[in-house]
Amino acid sequence: MPRSKLFAPIRISFCNISAQQPRALRARPHHPLRQSSQHNLHTNQLRYASTTAASTTPQAASRDARSLLTRFKNLFLGTTISLTLILGYYYVTDTRASIHEWLIIPCLRYFYPDAEDAHEIGNRTLKTLYSFGLHPRERGNPDAKGDLAVEVFNHTLQNPIGTSAGIDKHCDIPDVLLAAGPAIIEIGGVTPLPQEGNPKPRVWRIPSQKALINRYGLNSEGADHVHMRLRQRVREYAYHMGFGIDEEAEQRVLDGEAGVPPGSLQEGKLMAVQVAKNKWTPDEDIEAVKKDYVYCVDALARYADIVVVNVSSPNTPGLRGLQKSEPLTDILSAVVGAARKVKRKTPPAVMVKVSPDEDGDEDVRGICDAVWDSGVDG
Repeated sequence: MPRSKLFAPIRISFCNISAQQPRALRARPHHPLRQSSQHNLHTNQLRYASTTAASTTPQAASRDARSLLTRFKNLFLGTTISLTLILGYYYVTDTRASIHEWLIIPCLRYFYPDAEDAHEIGNRTLKTLYSFGLHPRERGNPDAKGDLAVEVFNHTLQNPIGTSAGIDKHCDIPDVLLAAGPAIIEIGGVTPLPQEGNPKPRVWRIPSQKALINRYGLNSEGADHVHMRLRQRVREYAYHMGFGIDEEAEQRVLDGEAGVPPGSLQEGKLMAVQVAKNKWTPDEDIEAVKKDYVYCVDALARYADIVVVNVSSPNTPGLRGLQKSEPLTDILSAVVGAARKVKRKTPPAVMVKVSPDEDGDEDVRGICDAVWDSGVDG
């Protein structure tokens, strides 16, 4: 047999194997040079890193020093701002702070030349500040010793200071006034229905005398409007005391379960509400006049410690004619009767506001007789 035929199948078989399984016959070659180069690269990287760290150490220290200084400055600035705000808050909200006399009041007069505008914007501002806890208040407890304590209607008051009606005509800021320090505040006068009062202008400043001329003429938003504000005030107080905010909680506060007078809602203080008739109610119709006063008492007396009957406003035409003995007795008797029917455990005291210009013996005697006969408290 020829030699080429003997070896031909063997070559074919070998070629088939190498063609079908080339990877199985290959072995991963050993490259000592590649491993050496990788080792050298890793070593170089380590050397480079250590060299870089050593070379940048002064720069890092400088950056750390600047960062520490910045943090210290921010801490100092933040502390200074915080202390300024805290001290400023305590100073500005103190009623004795001179800023009120020498800055705020002059600015109010400058920007609001009309005294009535200044009055209204002042009340609105105080009301807004009170809602954020930024209202002026009497710091400390200067009446703690009891040197100025007085007893009024079985209540021991912290001091004999009070505010008259006209400052807060519509029950906007009773709590702001109480926080200022007086032991008695008076809101109103309040009429049964809303009325405008006298035409504007009706309030004037007298800078030389540090005084005002007031001729508002019993402008009022009406008894119903004031009633809603007084009721809301009591219910909010009941809620903060944990009684709830419904009618039952309100009644608990009015019955004295909170341990404070139902009007002022503060121990050692009282709140009076002044009532009057509408100016269009005829003075000669005593029954209509009585209805006006009784309507106000029914709406407001429940939330007052004292009800003040105004029959002497010099700015309301014909009102002083009600100071005569007979009509005054009828009016006061009706008010006292309505006050005693108020839905709470202790009825409010009733007082009458008369004109200080009555100097005739007969007029003074008639007023005293009416007060005595009607059972008015003062």
